Amino acid sequence: MRLGAELRRLGKHSAIYGLGGLVSRILATLLLPLYTHYLPTDAYGRVETITAATAVLAILLQMGISSAFFRFYFDAQEDRGKLTVVRTSFWFTMGMSTLGLVLGLVFASQVSHLLALGDDPQLVRAGAVGLWAQTNYNQLTALFRVEQRSVQYAIASVVNVLLTVVAMVVFVAVFHWGSVGLIVGNFMGTLVVYAALVAYRSEQLGLEFDRTLFRRMQHFGLPLVPSALALWAINFIDRAFVGWYKGQGEVGVYSAAVKVAGVITFVMVAFRTAWPAFAYSIDDDRDAKRTYSYVLTYLMTFAAWISLALGALAPWIVALLTSRPGYLRAEKGVALLAFAGAVYAGYTVLAIGSGRARKTQFNWVVTGVGAAANIALNFWLIPEYGMVGASISTAAAYVVLFIGMALYANRVYPVAYQWRRILTSVGVAIGLTVAARVGGLTLAPSALLVLAYPFVLALLGFYLPAERKRLRRLVPILR
Repeated sequence: MRLGAELRRLGKHSAIYGLGGLVSRILATLLLPLYTHYLPTDAYGRVETITAATAVLAILLQMGISSAFFRFYFDAQEDRGKLTVVRTSFWFTMGMSTLGLVLGLVFASQVSHLLALGDDPQLVRAGAVGLWAQTNYNQLTALFRVEQRSVQYAIASVVNVLLTVVAMVVFVAVFHWGSVGLIVGNFMGTLVVYAALVAYRSEQLGLEFDRTLFRRMQHFGLPLVPSALALWAINFIDRAFVGWYKGQGEVGVYSAAVKVAGVITFVMVAFRTAWPAFAYSIDDDRDAKRTYSYVLTYLMTFAAWISLALGALAPWIVALLTSRPGYLRAEKGVALLAFAGAVYAGYTVLAIGSGRARKTQFNWVVTGVGAAANIALNFWLIPEYGMVGASISTAAAYVVLFIGMALYANRVYPVAYQWRRILTSVGVAIGLTVAARVGGLTLAPSALLVLAYPFVLALLGFYLPAERKRLRRLVPILR
């Protein structure tokens, strides 16, 4: 298949998959004033802490099966084999998530003290229910992804988001349940949509569990568990460091910065949702490698532009979205976190190489080095610089991660990535962000720097002749 057709297919599915994420991010951003009004910084910090804890438990409980599901579904040649993969993955996920739910309910008080949440076991119990709902929901919606039914996936996502938002507003603003209300509201929509999906998929979810297949899936997926844990550490452990050194109030400010920079996460989530099924569906290795090369270039360029916009306009975005003065310092971490998200988006492209080559055994080494760098920098920077130090640590760790995976993936699955173009696009975005913020520019000049990004790339010879030709057709000013 032609490269252009492949990229359009990826773009189409990413855009549709991203609809749910877009609605979620927009509503999450618009609801930030609500959270910051009803929740003081320490209460918001506790929500982020329990969210981080459930994320790591989800990784442990799934034991890599969620990643193996995509690879083995496309390996199965017959519909019967695909159905066995679906059922084996579903029942394993159901069993392990139920185990996590029971442990969370029984040991809620102990976990609450361990996480420095105070004497509030209800927060842990709510998190355990949310863990069960989200883990099982993700497994069922993954079926839409391998079937490349992006519209149905988007419908489920949007309904989930809308129900969740209503529940959160009711529990936080009407019932005044505080932190618990935010977590309970967060999983209500997921539970409702999950129940509907189980009914919809009832014929496919028969009682079948293939132990031979399960062992093969574990052989593929288990090496990815340490890697996933390392990624979790980079994503969430900084909140624990900030809490230990600076208190839950600083965690709340940092979390606000993460939420604003989370716009780049929307791009990454939309892409990552479409990427595994798309990447594995290309049978010919030559086509796959050529496609992967262009995907990395275009993704990094687009993500860098969004990061520039977030970083350059951070002071005004944060002021607009937060209602308490204590949150305004969050703007200092937005640019770093946004560019960290852009680098992580690139890492997901590189990482598919080891999966395609079935050589995932050493992914954990790459992510482990990134996590170690993050932890070491957290110890060094957070005591003095607080949430800004955490932002620096996160950005540096993702750079280490990206470089490590580029070296490893190229060894097991060589791809001729366009490194000069990638460095140009990211470097220009960083340079313009620094010019806006270090230069202390006002809103209008900062916005002009954001708009100038594609033109600066043109001056530096970023675009290929075929791309320039297409751009001239699309943008009259370039003719």
